[in-house]
Amino acid sequence: MKDPSFRRSLTLFRAFMREEEDPATVYTLLARDAADQVERYVPLNGKVVVDVGGGDGYFTREFRRRGAQSYLFEPDRGALRTRPDQGPRDTVVADGYLLPLADGAADVAFSSNVLEHVADPHTFISEMARVTRPGGLIYVSFTNWYSPWGGHEWAPWHYAGAERARARYERRTGHPAKHRLGENLFRIGVGPTLRHVRGRTDVDLVSARSRYWPVLPELVTRVPGLREFATWNLLLILRRCS
Repeated sequence: MKDPSFRRSLTLFRAFMREEEDPATVYTLLARDAADQVERYVPLNGKVVVDVGGGDGYFTREFRRRGAQSYLFEPDRGALRTRPDQGPRDTVVADGYLLPLADGAADVAFSSNVLEHVADPHTFISEMARVTRPGGLIYVSFTNWYSPWGGHEWAPWHYAGAERARARYERRTGHPAKHRLGENLFRIGVGPTLRHVRGRTDVDLVSARSRYWPVLPELVTRVPGLREFATWNLLLILRRCS
């Protein structure tokens, strides 16, 4: 699918709305789309790709399908399932704060929708930069707090307050919410994140855009205030400095 385009955005949105009943279709489609985005900057064939926080491994498998040597680092054992093409040798239980990798081990460091779930996103980005070789690519995408989906399963009621939104979700569904603000979900914004990466000396900011916006995705991230709502999901493409 052409990126950006209304067709692509609508296809991804429709898939996302079926996430609970058909997660395999949703994340397979999302993995293909993310791999396409990476290959705008670097061909994946033969490259070493580190997938940080990739859950059940959909992104890792897509990178491998395109010829990359891809390895999954995931802290949540419950998110891991044994796959024929992804055994224990290729998956490591580890979080993004301390990756068991040498400096510059990866050609591409990849993280999709993880940053809003870590208490210290700056350290997380530092670790991704550390394990990326000079000139290598860093892909970081996250859902910002003030986007319509910032509250995740209890969105958009997070605008009325996190605890109120979570309680409403639990009353409506009858089961505990997966996320709790301050424990596994954090208020991360577009503006503060952009100021942080622009001020770093170990990476260059190549692109900052809305991951799913159908037109002029880089323009929306340049408007303070509006970007906190309209970006939905911020995609950062960074290049490791030599």
